[in-house]
Amino acid sequence: MSDPASRPPAPEAAGEEQAQRSAGAAPAPQNGHHSRGVSVADNLDLPSPLPARRAFNPFFNYHADRAMQQEDTKFWAHRISGDDQDSLGGNSLSRGASFSADSPQMPTPALEELQQFSTMSLAERWAEYAGAPVTSEIVAKYSKAEINDEELSAELQNIFDSLQKCLSLRKRYMMSSYQCAGDNPKDEDDFEIYPPPPPPSYPPPKGAPVNYIPDIPTKPAEFDFSKCRIPKPDSRVFQLKDDGVFQLFDSQTEADSGTNPKVTFPSIKDYFLDMDYILEVVSDGPTKSFAFRRLRYLESKFSMYVLLNEYQEIADSKRVPHRDFYNVRKVDTHVHHSSCMNSKHLLRFIKYKLKRSPDDIVTYRDNQYLTLKQVFESLHLTAYDLSIDTLDMHAHKDSFHRFDKFNLKYNPIGESRLREIFMKTDNHVKGRYLAELTKEVFNDLEASKYQMAEYRVSIYGRSRDEWDKLAKWVVENKLFSANVRWLVQVPRLYNIYKKSNAVQNFEDIIRNVFEPLFEVTKDPSSHPELHIFLQRVIGFDSVDDESKSERRTYKKFPLPRNWNISMNPPYTYYLYYMYANMTTLNWWRKERKFNTFVLRPHAGEAGDTDHLTSAFLTSHSISHGILLRKVPALQYLYYLDQIGIAMSPLSNNALFLTFERNPFLPFFQRGLNVSLSTDDPLQFHFTKEPLIEEYSVGAQIWKLSSTDMCEIARNSVLQSGWEMQIKKHWLGDQCNFHGPAGNAIQKTNVPNIRLAYRYQTLMEERYMVLGSRWKSQGVIDDSAPSTELQDTTVVVGEQINAAKNAKLPPPATPRFVAGSLDKNSTDAYGSMLEETLRATDATIRMSPTPTSPRGDAPMEGGMPVPSVVRKRSLNPMLSRSPAQGFAGGIPVAAPEPLLHIGSPSAARRQEFVSSPTATGVPHDDLNAPFMALSAPMLPVIPNAGGGLIPGAHLVAEKKHKKLDEENVMDSF
Repeated sequence: MSDPASRPPAPEAAGEEQAQRSAGAAPAPQNGHHSRGVSVADNLDLPSPLPARRAFNPFFNYHADRAMQQEDTKFWAHRISGDDQDSLGGNSLSRGASFSADSPQMPTPALEELQQFSTMSLAERWAEYAGAPVTSEIVAKYSKAEINDEELSAELQNIFDSLQKCLSLRKRYMMSSYQCAGDNPKDEDDFEIYPPPPPPSYPPPKGAPVNYIPDIPTKPAEFDFSKCRIPKPDSRVFQLKDDGVFQLFDSQTEADSGTNPKVTFPSIKDYFLDMDYILEVVSDGPTKSFAFRRLRYLESKFSMYVLLNEYQEIADSKRVPHRDFYNVRKVDTHVHHSSCMNSKHLLRFIKYKLKRSPDDIVTYRDNQYLTLKQVFESLHLTAYDLSIDTLDMHAHKDSFHRFDKFNLKYNPIGESRLREIFMKTDNHVKGRYLAELTKEVFNDLEASKYQMAEYRVSIYGRSRDEWDKLAKWVVENKLFSANVRWLVQVPRLYNIYKKSNAVQNFEDIIRNVFEPLFEVTKDPSSHPELHIFLQRVIGFDSVDDESKSERRTYKKFPLPRNWNISMNPPYTYYLYYMYANMTTLNWWRKERKFNTFVLRPHAGEAGDTDHLTSAFLTSHSISHGILLRKVPALQYLYYLDQIGIAMSPLSNNALFLTFERNPFLPFFQRGLNVSLSTDDPLQFHFTKEPLIEEYSVGAQIWKLSSTDMCEIARNSVLQSGWEMQIKKHWLGDQCNFHGPAGNAIQKTNVPNIRLAYRYQTLMEERYMVLGSRWKSQGVIDDSAPSTELQDTTVVVGEQINAAKNAKLPPPATPRFVAGSLDKNSTDAYGSMLEETLRATDATIRMSPTPTSPRGDAPMEGGMPVPSVVRKRSLNPMLSRSPAQGFAGGIPVAAPEPLLHIGSPSAARRQEFVSSPTATGVPHDDLNAPFMALSAPMLPVIPNAGGGLIPGAHLVAEKKHKKLDEENVMDSF
């Protein structure tokens, strides 16, 4: 149970704002006009502060779970009699449930015909009968039934409102810090990557002879510092303000006076109030029960899906040439660089150096320089004496819940001097040994080709020259690889630095970590090596032992310059100042077309639930997250927003949680965005390929299928920080779209039906929680999770072209903005589109000429291609270029992915003769229209029956399978 004394309070100088919030008034925004997500234009209903602080208890224990199940069992047994069953198979929430007035009235014969598909959702059944596609709009409109029990209905609405506010708060923080999809300039197609990635290799051309010998691939370009382009300096100035956050100004005069700052962000008071609100929500009893039940439902639903579709997934995977689990791209999303090798590799390297370079001067100790041979002589060891057991770097039983002993495992033979020699970048040999060891690890990764890693290197914040030393170590040793990117971890060790007088207050840590980054952003020539190194840096991490207790010393936390005591600030305090300073830095780097950063801290490995709540607000994704198993409401929020979680079961097994209790499997089954990572191969793994070892152990214990492992690998790539142009090469050109619309089975080996299931389930959950607000607004504005593309699929024109090429009926689209269609167009093509889109009230724009005045309306054969218009953003800073999906400041939104390609009544059996992995499927497959892999369409959720890939479309197909395809193509 969480202690109220450990809860971080709001800082000083917040009394007036708190009184203002308590009175119901919104807090005044900070000065500035160029930042996102914090102005009144966001139109967010921000929560009021808590009237009084109380003990939060978000955890959900075993006894409460059993008691709740027993009570509910008796309640429903008394309330529902055996003769009073719902006609739709029990979809109503109470005995007196009735459908909303706008839901279609379904005749009994149609119901009986549709009930043979027992696992179809209510939205699918209605859509099948009504002849409309199962879009997100349909889900939002028909997936919930009205409840006559007013008390239950009010309670549910309160739960939905609170979850909506939590998701809105996270979106506000993500948009403010530029951590959303499309915010990073490196995701643009024209972003320069140097050294460039190796060229792609392709299969032999068609008709190639048996003895065909492919061309020898060109050798990847080697890094040359003289070829790096160093941009010119910027005129803006930066200054560390009294609140501990760097701020930007147009001139030094404005900086001195503090007027007209360029960036706005949530204040630390708003941050703690927002975090307290989320803690209140996830600690609420009804919300915990609701989230727990939804998570159990999602887990059971996935089990049912696997039972019905396991063999179909296997069949789909077998039809994909060349690709299997071993040659799909997979990223180690959480691994520390100082322990990226296994213990055998390190032992072999130490022996090699001891035999080949014994006279290297490696350290200065006791007023004399010592060679490597002398160091080992002082330890009374020879190369022959060394073994894995002698090194003693593997985490055994003695490290369980002993993070202090685990940290000692980084010292070979228990000697810190050997760690300094072989595993540090800043030592007497300038990190040469670690650089050579790192190159060997790079060679292993490049030889495997399909394994990538994001290595975490440390910046401690003790001095300002740490960044330059690290960057020179990387650049001078040419530590660049197409298989590696870097993250910078900042250990939470202020108390140690304070005791050694390395820093005077917490503001010194902030200045030492962030000031060099602002200097190199202003003038890259001032730190040229750092500028080059930052091009390969993804973001920041916050690391330390989370299980340490965080005692409250102050009633209100002081500002960083006043935090001069020896006690370490709490986790939430660290994370806010990393987030706030990264927000300002990202704004400047985005303006300069430099790559921006994300926050990906360790959270939820141990300790308090505050850590996960703080990360929910501020972080793009997290590492570990195993404590989410105890906080069902917060776990449900992580699911709804698809926050990435890099889990390390073997690491947890040695430190905090045994393997059989690890929540990775239920997280994956429920649909959380999880990936597997190694954390510390030096301490936890035995083989040369630690990431494959992590997958193999999980597959054996949890009985993961090949599809499961390929889906996890795909998640790891999407969570990673590689440039979008590289991700598209790995996963497909549309990998930034949601669901199977963004899947290329030829590259991911994940069947479309699996991603269709994941997408529809997520959309149903999101629209159940958020649909009431969207209905009241009359617009679907943020159907995607906060860190993903808000333009959730391809535009209508692309859908129509793909459907036309696949000989399919045109897709219908959901409603985004109410409006009228262009009545002036008399073109038959435009009339067809108008008739097609009228059913869902979509608004289309028709260009009367083959070219648009702005050039943003593509044409197809002289015919205008429509685009669905989403609500105009109230914040002018949200507008993007037309290349990013916006035109003239108005988002040109693609429609939601369709779980039906078109009207079920229009589906026909088509003749496909091409390869199943090219543009269609075999001609004898009744489901050909739904398996055209080249089309950016979503297949219908599969179901049991017929020996095919069944779904809600089968009824209509059986009725109309005798009609010829000319009737379909006439509509084009």
